[in-house]
Amino acid sequence: MGVGTRGGYYEQSGAMRDMVQNHIIQILSLVAMEPPINLKTDSIRTEKQKVIESIEEITPEFLRDNVVFGQYGRGYIEGQPVVGYREEENVPKVSNTETFVAMKLHINNFRWAGTPFYIRTGKRMGTSSAEIVIQFKKMPKLLYFDDKNYQEPNLLVIRIQPNVGVYFQFNTKDFQTHNEIVPIKMDTSYANPGQGNTPEAYERLIYDILKGDATLFSRWDQVEAAWAVADQIIRYREQKKIQFPNYDAGSMGPIKAFELLARDGRSWVTI
Repeated sequence: MGVGTRGGYYEQSGAMRDMVQNHIIQILSLVAMEPPINLKTDSIRTEKQKVIESIEEITPEFLRDNVVFGQYGRGYIEGQPVVGYREEENVPKVSNTETFVAMKLHINNFRWAGTPFYIRTGKRMGTSSAEIVIQFKKMPKLLYFDDKNYQEPNLLVIRIQPNVGVYFQFNTKDFQTHNEIVPIKMDTSYANPGQGNTPEAYERLIYDILKGDATLFSRWDQVEAAWAVADQIIRYREQKKIQFPNYDAGSMGPIKAFELLARDGRSWVTI
């Protein structure tokens, strides 16, 4: 999707304010949090707060090397031509607002030090989905693995939308050949008819409000900590003149977003 009739709003927000500061940083804190001492609301939110406060220092070098901004131009969605962001309703012809952000972060605590977290969000992308992809470490080339049949690392994918569920890809022996390693996929979806009529996301939140359960809502110090990170990145984008547009509608973002991972010998996962 593009910005549709929300061009006036989007000009004041961009992808950083619209998605990264709130939704994505909250998901990051949920994925990386330590087990709470109990399941009370404040215990859970305190562990999420610790994650946000542990995000690496935002330095000029970090911004230069680990953040990519994009803005979509004309392209094709499902075979139909679509306009670029600067041609959308209520958007200036020389807009420098980002519709895409990719970045690499580190969480500097005992568990996650040295583990990269990659983030990507954008408008008018080639696919419409929200996913958390956890890639396990590569196995050493011992015993079952060698250059001939070495497989990619195991993956755990948590699908937020549109097909809510969990996908697990892991390597195991091929029982037909007895000596080759093959990837096996396990997929569970909440869209399964056997699940019945599962509640929508906002239905769940409204129900929590009625119960007085604030677990899934952000505490003020979480919001403040998230803005402390996001504001520095937003100021960098506002000061930096980028040649927009730099990706076609219907693609998966700017070339630099792929180069960001390629430098680490990785690539974005698509299932």
